[in-house]
Amino acid sequence: AITRSWIPRPPRTANSHPHLMQASTTAIARVGLIVQRMAPLMAPLAGSLRRALSTYSNSAYDVPARHLLFPSPPLNEHALPAEWPSTALPPRPEVKPRVPNFSSGPCAKHPGWSPALLEEAATGRSHRSRLGKAKLAQAVLQTKELLNVPDDYRVAIIPGSATGAVEAAMWSLLGPRQVDMCYWEHFGHMWYVQATQELGLDVRAISTHSYGRLPDLSRVDKKNDCLFLFNGSASGVRVPHLEWIADDRDGLTICDATSAVFALDLGDWRKLDVTACSWQKGLGSEAAHGMLILSPRAIERLEEHAPSRPIPRIYRLAYDGKVDEALFTGNTVNTPSMLAVEDFLSALRWARSIGGADALYERNAANFAAVEHFVRRNSHWVNFLAEEPEYRSTATATLRLDCTPEEVKQMLQLLDAEGVARDINAFPSNS
Repeated sequence: AITRSWIPRPPRTANSHPHLMQASTTAIARVGLIVQRMAPLMAPLAGSLRRALSTYSNSAYDVPARHLLFPSPPLNEHALPAEWPSTALPPRPEVKPRVPNFSSGPCAKHPGWSPALLEEAATGRSHRSRLGKAKLAQAVLQTKELLNVPDDYRVAIIPGSATGAVEAAMWSLLGPRQVDMCYWEHFGHMWYVQATQELGLDVRAISTHSYGRLPDLSRVDKKNDCLFLFNGSASGVRVPHLEWIADDRDGLTICDATSAVFALDLGDWRKLDVTACSWQKGLGSEAAHGMLILSPRAIERLEEHAPSRPIPRIYRLAYDGKVDEALFTGNTVNTPSMLAVEDFLSALRWARSIGGADALYERNAANFAAVEHFVRRNSHWVNFLAEEPEYRSTATATLRLDCTPEEVKQMLQLLDAEGVARDINAFPSNS
């Protein structure tokens, strides 16, 4: 931590310890640029450091530029807040996040969480026992109720998190029609590669290779199947609405909504035939468990389409032309963690206690508003990667920094050490 005691008094004469003053000036200059970019935690201190630096850099003790790792720009006294006297050191910020964990998955635990909430877990019991099946069935039913999923849609628990859920849909459902693969960041491109190189599907790419942009989704052909991400966590770009999906479409829509469900309102469920999500996103439950939400049209495809390729057991949703009904009543393909099931049930109870899905969306919007306020105040060095507010994700804010990699590294280390922000550099890029 950098405190006021690190800043010595300015020299009064040219005979005052030149080596000490050069070392002090160099130390201050090295942290000046980094600290000024750590607002709101360190922004007040940055002004003080620049004031100290401008005081020390007099004609007698100027430090050559080669000695400064991060030369600080000249101080603009007019840019300082009016309430800070130009001769006073600003107070060290004391307000920090209650929970500094900002991972996009597994996310932070819900307020009030403790291990005591897991005491009723069916640990040591079979997931096929009456108790185990009852808890899994509750996870399915309560998810459906919380998200306001239509009654004629089916919900299943799938191994392998949302990745396993999307793959189960791709392996079991795709093939009869050409597939429009919509992608604009890493995870969407991953599905494109799998569709073309592993499954050998007839694919039409609707994409952009420019992070921070959304492709033209109006190009989607209603005769084709379509796979897309609702929210791209690596780029901070989301689908703003589902109006581009035709109501009278012939193909199926497969939506990877893992970082959107529980945080963003997906809109009209009738636009979505297959929706994949997981427990670890949004609600902050544990990893490795996915969910698949299927429309009647998707169920019909499962029973009418027999893929020519062999399907791994964990991806199989139908047998002998009949959908596996047991999947939608709490049965699972492989053994789930009953501890994770209990944790998910705890998260669902908390969500209902605060007002359900609408309350979750409001909390997400309020959190994003705080980030948006910060970006507006510091737009000279930080901006959103998503260029247009219309498709800017409020669930996974992705920021572009006008910093060197070394500056970013030191900033991350400081924020972590200060207990302000952790896991905020999940998808680093130098672009």
